[in-house]
Amino acid sequence: MMRAVFAALALAMLLGACGTATEPGAVGVQRRQMLLVSSEEVNRSAAQAYHQVLAEAQAKGALDRDPGQVQRVKTIIGRLIPQTAAFRKDAPGWPWEAHVLSSDEVNAWCMPGGKIAVYTGLIQQLQPSDAELAAVLGHEIGHALREHSRERVSMALAEQIGLDVVASAANLPPIAQNLAPLVLDVTVNLPHSRGQEQEADRIGVELAARAGYDPHAAISLWEKMAKIGGERPPKLLSTHPAPEERINDLREYAEKVMPLYQAALRQ
Repeated sequence: MMRAVFAALALAMLLGACGTATEPGAVGVQRRQMLLVSSEEVNRSAAQAYHQVLAEAQAKGALDRDPGQVQRVKTIIGRLIPQTAAFRKDAPGWPWEAHVLSSDEVNAWCMPGGKIAVYTGLIQQLQPSDAELAAVLGHEIGHALREHSRERVSMALAEQIGLDVVASAANLPPIAQNLAPLVLDVTVNLPHSRGQEQEADRIGVELAARAGYDPHAAISLWEKMAKIGGERPPKLLSTHPAPEERINDLREYAEKVMPLYQAALRQ
């Protein structure tokens, strides 16, 4: 009987933690999410993990080696950040950081709270235009805006809480813990779900359009990405929708945000 009571309590905790992290924007991204852990807790852990990554890159001489690349990335991000207000009013005020890491890997990511890394392999192998690079960065920023890492951390902890609460009627497991390794893992190493990737795609094209970058560049960018995939596709492609499905979705949403792009050009 007691086990059933605590199982019900665990379920109530999880259901009570459902909500949404963003406004829908012009692309209409709306989905209830399990957000069991606070943004503050996840962002604090992300900052810790991010600075660990930077310290390791610095020790290897792999941090911001090309000032031109760094400035280019920061200039594009500087145009995208003000547009994040369309999805979250607080996002433009986040403590954003961006660095370029020397690595052959074709990758980029944005940790919770706006901690961004772009790998030189992406720049060198894809040779992206500014609009294509904005598509990548907008996509990664979309993950951070939607708090996908927080959502995945919450789901991982929910499994633990459900098991532990049922197993122990005396002590609820503490949620507060060092989440930095888990945040690093779900942001950098583990693939996002297809649904999360689609949300990031759609948010990315809107951010790019609002910033004055042609949203259709997302299509050519992912076409380039698919061509270099081969037997070992880049992490950015790891669980994304099938190329044709993805291109069709990007084309539809790029057209949807064209008025925003045209308005940005007029301004």
